[in-house]
Amino acid sequence: MSGLSRRLEDVLNTRRSNGLYRHRIELQSPQGSRVRVGERNLLCFCSNDYLGLANHPAVVAAMQKGAAEYGVGSGASHLVAGHSSAHAELEERLADFTGRSRALLFSTGFGANLGVLTGLLGRGDSVFEDRLNHASLLDGGLYSGARFRRFLHNDPTSLEVHLQSASTDGLRMVAVDGVFSMDGDLAPLKELAAVTARQDASLMVDDAHGFGVLGDSGAGSVEYADLGEQDVPILMATLGKALGTAGAFVAGSDDLIDALVQLSRTYIYSTALPPAVASATLKSVELLAEESWRREHLKALIQRFRVGAGELGIELMPSETPIQPIMLGSPETSLRWSESLLRRGLLVTAIRPPTVPEGTARLRITLTAAHSEEDIDQLLDGLNELA
Repeated sequence: MSGLSRRLEDVLNTRRSNGLYRHRIELQSPQGSRVRVGERNLLCFCSNDYLGLANHPAVVAAMQKGAAEYGVGSGASHLVAGHSSAHAELEERLADFTGRSRALLFSTGFGANLGVLTGLLGRGDSVFEDRLNHASLLDGGLYSGARFRRFLHNDPTSLEVHLQSASTDGLRMVAVDGVFSMDGDLAPLKELAAVTARQDASLMVDDAHGFGVLGDSGAGSVEYADLGEQDVPILMATLGKALGTAGAFVAGSDDLIDALVQLSRTYIYSTALPPAVASATLKSVELLAEESWRREHLKALIQRFRVGAGELGIELMPSETPIQPIMLGSPETSLRWSESLLRRGLLVTAIRPPTVPEGTARLRITLTAAHSEEDIDQLLDGLNELA
């Protein structure tokens, strides 16, 4: 047996024995409150399609029309020959919607965060990140070559202590999630923005799970915190969650976007999103702007679930977002709960290390505007049997 074969066998056996082995679920249906897995129709509570737009007829039609107009693939990176009118229109619409000077499309959210941090930071700079940031922010900070520090979760005082003790040479950047993807809690953006301003640092917010859901218009956690471009110079958000399509964007000043076009390797060397996806996303943004009832309905479902879980004696984490985790501790318990719910026709994913810290395995329940009150009650019935 070769060294590689031994390594792979050891890794896989260890994952299996620790309850950490991962596998994929294969859907035979579009995203929605109900999905088909094999021969079973399941009520789904683990999708990030927060507004129920991934299979919206108008979004599907817009993508079909975009494919008829532009073809299936973009054919090249944005800087070669892959940048279409659909891309340009979407960038303008996203900048306008978020109240920013300009926006820049990326093929993935992971690529956007890596592209920003590795493009703008280097040796001699410093980056400060929340301990529970998404892997893409953490990896981007580590790969950038900048001095890397992690502060206590959602603790502006901890951040300020790190900033005060760090070198003042070079660029000093603070990067946080607006909504933390595994806990569902919000970053204290007002306080963090105040700290970064006092300490001559710049704030970057990854709003993958807040964009489309939070704020009066749905522009996300930065809008929810009543902050603007001056307070948060770098805003990243994804298109594959609340908007139901794919890709991501970074929004900010003219100079920021110009610099990323010159410096961001994940932008320069990645094939552009298919133009048809941009066309579909334009329709999603339109629906987001026009159909505020989706956010209101989602908010009501979140409240119904939290009240119902409390009545069952189930302790939830402090989240006002569609992400409603139930902390169970061990991977084995999380898997057992997930499998038990699956037998009842409820699809809820068990989240285990290393996605979350050791000892914090959980069920990550996500609610969407496509769910009904009856769906929430069915989930609560399933949890009641477990609790």
